[in-house]
Amino acid sequence: MGKKQQSTSDSATDPKKRRRVGFSRVDSGVEAKECIKIYLVFSKEEVGDPSSFCIEPVDLSSFFGEDGKIYGYEELKITVWVSSISFHSYADITFQSTSDGGKGITDLKSALKNVFAETLVENKEEFLETFSTKSNFIRSIISGGEVLQHKTYNGFVNASNSHLDATTSNFEVVRMVVAKSDAGPLYARLIPLVLLLVDGSSPIDVTDSNWELYLLIQKKTNQQEEIQSLLVGFAALYRFYHYPDISRLRISQILVLPPYQHMGYGRYLLEVLNDVAISEDVYDLTVEEPLDYFQHVRTCVDLKRLLGFDPIQEAVKSAVSCLTQGKLSKKSQIPRLAPPTSAIEDVRKTFKINKKQFLQCWEILIYLGLDPVDKYMEDFIIIISNRMKEDIIGKDFGTSGKQVIEVPSDYDQEMSFVMFRSQSASSEANSTVQVVDETLPSQEEQLLKLVEERVKEIQVVAQKVSPHHV
Repeated sequence: MGKKQQSTSDSATDPKKRRRVGFSRVDSGVEAKECIKIYLVFSKEEVGDPSSFCIEPVDLSSFFGEDGKIYGYEELKITVWVSSISFHSYADITFQSTSDGGKGITDLKSALKNVFAETLVENKEEFLETFSTKSNFIRSIISGGEVLQHKTYNGFVNASNSHLDATTSNFEVVRMVVAKSDAGPLYARLIPLVLLLVDGSSPIDVTDSNWELYLLIQKKTNQQEEIQSLLVGFAALYRFYHYPDISRLRISQILVLPPYQHMGYGRYLLEVLNDVAISEDVYDLTVEEPLDYFQHVRTCVDLKRLLGFDPIQEAVKSAVSCLTQGKLSKKSQIPRLAPPTSAIEDVRKTFKINKKQFLQCWEILIYLGLDPVDKYMEDFIIIISNRMKEDIIGKDFGTSGKQVIEVPSDYDQEMSFVMFRSQSASSEANSTVQVVDETLPSQEEQLLKLVEERVKEIQVVAQKVSPHHV
């Protein structure tokens, strides 16, 4: 706070004059995403070029204090350049001035280190040199790995899209055990991109020999007519023991670098992982908390395989026949139309698809069997709604039993209720307790929304795997 200086005599001779008090501006900070841009570049000529590929992080705020803001800078601009050759990074920071507006001055160097760690190069010239001095970084890393081929298995051929059919000869997937190879140092350089691009991710333990990296590599000729290995994407899998003498594979992280996304490379990598699971005869291949888009791709890949799998076709036809026999809304009990245990086991053994994923695909297989779809859509939605209600609320959601009803009272509301047993409760063992309050309508609304989203998801996938199906 500053004061305008005045003489004592001035104040005494002119009572109308008042002291003017000035307050320094309170620093409200700036959101990290508003002043930081991150570019992924393939050559030193792209560094400094605003038309280079700009990536969009899922969340930058978590790296900058509790409120995700940067304080103490005027006209702050941070531009980070990440090399897709060696995955070193360089930050160009410019600002007009700094001042402490009550929240201090953010230590930008420390904050950026939290994001980019040891990949951050402080000197720009040193960073530019890495494009030549580290040009063989990926090639040297993967030299000790196992090259996997995209192959045919059990008489079924994996379906790739037309774009990949023409280019897969330039790509290879290399498997590396993290703790027993140079994959650890490579993954350490990929951690910043994992944190920035994969929502809710955390680094894997590179000292654990159960972790495996599957690297999707593009072979490309550079300007010097040399074959260069570029990293397109990767998957981190954990190998679990399964009694008595088999293993299970779980996909923990999978990332295709932004310039290569939405071009079929993630699907290609997933198909190779499916091949590995089948060729090694693991128990199953699962995914740890899949994001929505990856789950969509995964389901499309699995459905392509299941549509040509004869052992489950009769089970699908039986479920479709049950659904189309009459209006389910008029029936006292609505069938769930779950697949038989034998079908679940056949799918696991043949394709290594776990039960949870197969049940997701099963509903889509039933939908694809409806002809015409519009005629049976109401009953199909009832099946989906009934299944989701059981999954969310519980299998006994429709049973009668004890009910707790809130009642008006002059006493403590949390201590005032009435409980009674429904006369239709058959026994104490199978009765349930239901709380009846004003939140129930919102629960129904939320369930309806979830059902609508699930049906839409089924329709989108069905259209993708069977374009003629409306």
